[in-house]
Amino acid sequence: MGKKSTPRRLEAHEAMAKHCNLRVSPQKLNLVAGLIRGMHVSEALNTLEFSHKRIAEDVYKTLVSAVSNAENNHGLDIDNLFVKEAYVGKAMVMKRMRARARGRSARILKPYSHLTVIVEEQKGVA
Repeated sequence: MGKKSTPRRLEAHEAMAKHCNLRVSPQKLNLVAGLIRGMHVSEALNTLEFSHKRIAEDVYKTLVSAVSNAENNHGLDIDNLFVKEAYVGKAMVMKRMRARARGRSARILKPYSHLTVIVEEQKGVA
């Protein structure tokens, strides 16, 4: 007797992709994730491709991964997909020290983030 499998957290017409430990602050990543929330996937990919933000490339890869998961793992039609959720979580923070004047030191915080993208298939939308 093995352990029972956990039930699927998403609906049958949804797919998800996560990108963990992105080297950017959650506040900056949330600006880019906010650009694509609620958009059709093709519009979101175009928006990210021409964005000037450095982290937009990683968000683009995560969105492509979510679309691939929807097509290959769940059999969803990629023409009817839209970004249902794109949310950011806080990850670890590396703490570093910097030498300052008069023998003192200052703390440097290097934050990391998690990105989760959920795409959903809309029926009857062309």
